[in-house]
Amino acid sequence: MTSTPNNPATDALVWLRRDLRLSDHAALAAALAAHRRVHLVFVFDRAILDPLPRRDRRVDFIHQSLTQLDHELRAQGGALRVLVGDPVTLIPALAKTLGVSSVYAGRDYEPAAVARDQAVGAALAGLGCAWVTCKDQVIFETDEVLTQDGRSFSVFTPYKRAWLKRLNASALAEHPIRLDGRLAPVARESAGVPDLHAIGFEPTDLEALGIRAGEAGARTLLEDFSHRIGRYQAARDYPALKGPSYLSVHLRFGTVSIRSLARLAWQTHQADAAASEGAQTWLSELIWRDFYFQILWHHSRVVNASFRPEYDAISWDNHADHFKAWCEGRTGYPLVDAAMLQLEHSGYMHNRLRMVTASFLTKDLGIDWRLGEAWFAQKLIDFDLAANNGGWQWASSSGCDAQPWFRIFNPVTQSERFDPEGKFIRRYIKSLTGLSDASIHAPWRCPPIELKSAGIELGRDYPLPIVDHDEARKRTLARYAVVRKS
Repeated sequence: MTSTPNNPATDALVWLRRDLRLSDHAALAAALAAHRRVHLVFVFDRAILDPLPRRDRRVDFIHQSLTQLDHELRAQGGALRVLVGDPVTLIPALAKTLGVSSVYAGRDYEPAAVARDQAVGAALAGLGCAWVTCKDQVIFETDEVLTQDGRSFSVFTPYKRAWLKRLNASALAEHPIRLDGRLAPVARESAGVPDLHAIGFEPTDLEALGIRAGEAGARTLLEDFSHRIGRYQAARDYPALKGPSYLSVHLRFGTVSIRSLARLAWQTHQADAAASEGAQTWLSELIWRDFYFQILWHHSRVVNASFRPEYDAISWDNHADHFKAWCEGRTGYPLVDAAMLQLEHSGYMHNRLRMVTASFLTKDLGIDWRLGEAWFAQKLIDFDLAANNGGWQWASSSGCDAQPWFRIFNPVTQSERFDPEGKFIRRYIKSLTGLSDASIHAPWRCPPIELKSAGIELGRDYPLPIVDHDEARKRTLARYAVVRKS
């Protein structure tokens, strides 16, 4: 974590990663403050791209966001360089070619990214070029929020209290960007965003899904949510309602800054009594995000292992057919299946349903949380390692959770409570639309005459449950006994 050099007669290179915007941008602001001109670059990392399917919504989202950025930069006399390959070699080579004295980037906390950045920093040092990373994707990072004895927190609630005590105007301050002709001139043929096909990918259905990339898309969603934030607490758990902000993918790729979101929550809480509860609840969700980042930073082993090591002694069933049925939304539990179909259809899943489906996989089907985590990582447009890992470990009770390991969500009661009229279920499981609100949560309990009237034959039109929840709960308690003994 290098201090910012002050070389006002030199150029700098800003390497965009999880900060695809031109507003409230920590690395860009630092470079502009210390140098006469700046270049901007983004690298499509082949190590990340190559394992992906050719139609990947995340790559499409990034590509569309970069295209917006390049358009804005060209309007101000510059352009965005977009490279494809290994950033460990490409970034130092570009820095040498451009003759910059420093390379700036937003700090990353994932273990693979940390190793990559160390290699880039070492290569730049060999060229006599400074490597400067800036805090940008969190409010508080690494060691900024610690226990009184200087250790990292492992339980959220005390972390949240300590986080809020540190919160002040400085932590939420915007990093203003004034380019003012400070973009380095670029030969247009050597800059710009390559066609999606040129990097080996195809356009996806983002437009059909109503997902607008870039800062413009983020601004539209943020403006809309600013009028709904007061209802967030009341609506957030109901997947049929418009409760969430839907900003998660923008936060993931940095088309909006975390500071702007936290400012909205904090200022609404302070200024609007009627909206205060909703704003506080949403701020709490943003604090969870910081919490999981610091867990990943301090305990990088969680990428492959349980945060609580004793949970790695659990013997999972890992029934392949059951896992396939869960992935495809064929478990026979409508809320679980509707959630999995939402994920497949849109690349998004409502937060309450992420908990329900994760609990079902681990504690009803007895399948290792790592398999579910990997499936979500493949499907979610807003996939973020820290949050995804933290959420899955929370659901399996192997992570940072003050609740006991025997908490097991009942998929039927969750459905009855959070989708009482079955609106969400009907949106994704058309075969069940004819059932009553009372019956749609557990069709196998439905009177035969109602099933017949709705034109449903269980096992043909909709699957029977692949497990009995009560029996599965008993097996889970037995499976987790190894944890109790330890």
